[in-house]
Amino acid sequence: MTIITKPQVTIIVVPRERFSYSRESLESVYANTQVPFGLIYVDGNSPKNIQAYLAAQSQLKNFNLIRTKDYLSPNQARNLGLAAVDTKYVVFLDNDVYVEPGWLEKLIDCAEATDAAAVCPLVCCGEKPISEQKHNAICLAGGEAKIYLEIRKTTACRKVHYRYYVANYLLAGVKDRLQRRECELAKFHTLLVRTDLFAAIGQLDEKLLSTKEDIDFCLAIIKARKQIYCEPNSVVTCIEAKNLSLADLAYFELRWSDAWELSSLKHFNQKWDLSEQSGACSSNYRLGYRRHQALLHPVVKQLSFGGYATWLEWVLAAGERKINRYISDRYNYN
Repeated sequence: MTIITKPQVTIIVVPRERFSYSRESLESVYANTQVPFGLIYVDGNSPKNIQAYLAAQSQLKNFNLIRTKDYLSPNQARNLGLAAVDTKYVVFLDNDVYVEPGWLEKLIDCAEATDAAAVCPLVCCGEKPISEQKHNAICLAGGEAKIYLEIRKTTACRKVHYRYYVANYLLAGVKDRLQRRECELAKFHTLLVRTDLFAAIGQLDEKLLSTKEDIDFCLAIIKARKQIYCEPNSVVTCIEAKNLSLADLAYFELRWSDAWELSSLKHFNQKWDLSEQSGACSSNYRLGYRRHQALLHPVVKQLSFGGYATWLEWVLAAGERKINRYISDRYNYN
């Protein structure tokens, strides 16, 4: 007689900024996860080929596929999936993440041993998983996040401080020194959470469309006096897009649009009672940075014949910003 054990964890896969890595990411989950799990896949208006693939896989592997005709912000997608979760743990997983063998077991082991409300893995970044490319950089292994007061003469400003541990270090150089540790900051690339936490802090903030949702969630956990841990023995890779497909561009532009970024920053500052210098008005905040990094920089570099023509970037950025405004006006359902 076979005893079927109910999974204690549900994985919710959501779109991060594109759709073209959906197949590889999902295949890594089924190939490299040994413990039983439920899976909810939230598909926010993916292209027809991805839509057909996910529909076929949901029938083959018997997972819950939720599809919308509109693009979704990541927190909107996470909340849609969260409403259908009935397990002890939930894992939020971006659709451009490749998971390594043993990733989920180690996250659960850490949560069980520490009673943490949330556990993140060691997150690498690169064009290939670490199993195929040994020189990946680290995106984060936990971090710090807190609200603090900055005193300037007679003025007190509330600001947010955040920092990711060992970000941009090569994995090979530091992995042996990384240990399980309590932290204050994790990212939603891959994050295990105790489901009952949401009864205490509420659902994820859907007004954070584009940025600061990770920091907001971690600040809420800390405010509720719960713990966050990083388990570096669990390893995943956020796969960077070398070239975005045409089918990805509309969602990518909306996801990182000026409109969504500015709206998110304004809401984040108001929610945590921060001074304007903590957001878009700060000198170190670069509006549209992700779009420039992924779309403009490669073009400018290619057209500069080995150098980097800053004037060309300015010209292209001005044109791209007009296109971005058009796309955000067309697809903005919020």
